[in-house]
Amino acid sequence: KLRVRGEGLRTLSIAGMAAGFTALFGAPLGGGLFALEILHHKHLSEYFQALIPAFVASCASFIIFILITHIGIGPTWHFPMGGTPQLNDAFYAVGYGAVGAAVGWGFIALVRQLRRVFGHLPVPIYVKMGAAGLLLGVLAYYVPLARYFGHEQLAELLQEHFTVSFLVGLLVAKLVAIALTVTSGWRGGFIIPLFFVGATLGLLIHTLFPSQSLPLAMISCMAALNACATRTPISTAILLATLTGFQQPVPILFASLTGFFLAPRTPLINAQLAVPGAEEE
Repeated sequence: KLRVRGEGLRTLSIAGMAAGFTALFGAPLGGGLFALEILHHKHLSEYFQALIPAFVASCASFIIFILITHIGIGPTWHFPMGGTPQLNDAFYAVGYGAVGAAVGWGFIALVRQLRRVFGHLPVPIYVKMGAAGLLLGVLAYYVPLARYFGHEQLAELLQEHFTVSFLVGLLVAKLVAIALTVTSGWRGGFIIPLFFVGATLGLLIHTLFPSQSLPLAMISCMAALNACATRTPISTAILLATLTGFQQPVPILFASLTGFFLAPRTPLINAQLAVPGAEEE
């Protein structure tokens, strides 16, 4: 209706995405950058024109979101307080990031495999969705923490104590649940679900090696896994610093960049492929 085309249309689209991500995350700076980064992870400068509109839309969305929900300003998840910052925290973050990237490779491979499977099934989409829904129901029955998109479940993860075997099962179940959802025709994303998987992975590392810093391990794995899958290292680091209230942004950035640089060459998200509309192999 506004008869906007070309650069103007792209700028408005990015501003709308930024507003939506801000309402989802409750983080205007991270949400605005995420909208820019996720569209073109290699040439962010191409979207510089949309930078200010994206941040304006993010701030407006944030104010409206707070006025409607009355949630206040503060971290979404309250992680246990870490110890005194150490010089080697960044190196530990790189190690955790490598583990997170490895899990990211597994998730990407699973999504691509299920996409091929559902793509070759000669049945209507509602049959595919029904079959996937049945499998999701089975997973939810046996592993209740694998339900939903993980926002409230992550908070529960921080409050309870779990065995190694349970955490491994939860990790696998959640990855399968996310992959089934995004490949069978159901609508939904995997950003916060991947944060949940990363937190589970970090908790698993801490359970196996109790001397490791729990918040550093969890947040580093969250950053690396999401950056590996979405190619958004800078905004992911900013988002997690905001969502968790973690006082050490540098290790988060190290972990996020590790996940980004260790990601597969071919992006998982279609919008990031070199040729628009190209199918993933």
